[in-house]
Amino acid sequence: MSATSNHLSPPVAILRHAVLLVTGALVLVPFIWMVSLSIKPPGEIFRASLSFWPAQFYGVENYTKALTEAPLPRYLGNGLIVCSSILALQILVGAPCAYALAKLRFPGRDLLFGLVLIGLLLPHQVLSLPLFILGYQLGILNTYAALIFPYVVSPFGIFLFRQFFKTIPDDVVHAARLDGLSELAIVWRIMVPMALPAVIAFSIFSVVSHWNDLFWPLIAVRDQSLMPSPLGIMAFKNEEAGNDYGPLMAASTLVVLPLVIAFFAAQKWFVEGMTGGAVK
Repeated sequence: MSATSNHLSPPVAILRHAVLLVTGALVLVPFIWMVSLSIKPPGEIFRASLSFWPAQFYGVENYTKALTEAPLPRYLGNGLIVCSSILALQILVGAPCAYALAKLRFPGRDLLFGLVLIGLLLPHQVLSLPLFILGYQLGILNTYAALIFPYVVSPFGIFLFRQFFKTIPDDVVHAARLDGLSELAIVWRIMVPMALPAVIAFSIFSVVSHWNDLFWPLIAVRDQSLMPSPLGIMAFKNEEAGNDYGPLMAASTLVVLPLVIAFFAAQKWFVEGMTGGAVK
């Protein structure tokens, strides 16, 4: 194989980078526009001319309204409680399940893995009615438990951890057993630390998914003190902001900001975690 076959020709490389830049711009434009609206006065938001930077900076007023006219810190705190609880429980349940599917041999293992794959295909909205009825019978509706309980078992988390665990040599597991470690000890002391990139990648997926979730909180809770950020912004729009989109965009920016910071802080491990499971 020639050395040139391993490299893209300049026109192809330029085309590929152009497509990536255009796609990235299309993804980023709504977020940039949201930030732009959050620092504009009401009179400039619906102006016919297009400009990202306002003629009159109105960011202090908009962000002050977003933080004071609605309990936005409370909504953010609710989102933090719900997302961190869901993530902790998903890892607590998913890691041992993934280890069993990856490293243990028992009757029905392939069938169980098939059920995990089926769980990946089912939209969560399909299960909303049974989950609502179950939550009503358990008496947990309109509580934090109602927001957390349906997501404790994550088929995607089990699948991702299993794929990563399968890349870890069996000799590591055998050596740990010879040292007297139990199977659960192997999971938490050997497998999970070695699969840290997969854990971080899954953590980003889980937090982003549940931080932005609106459908299930809209069904599960009514008390404003329990609302996570997306549902709280809806209440803020209806009750406080009205047609004043500046504070609404400021509130939306504050909700998105923690996710952006977390992703940039963990992007290296995110990429490694998503590609590591594809080795085997």
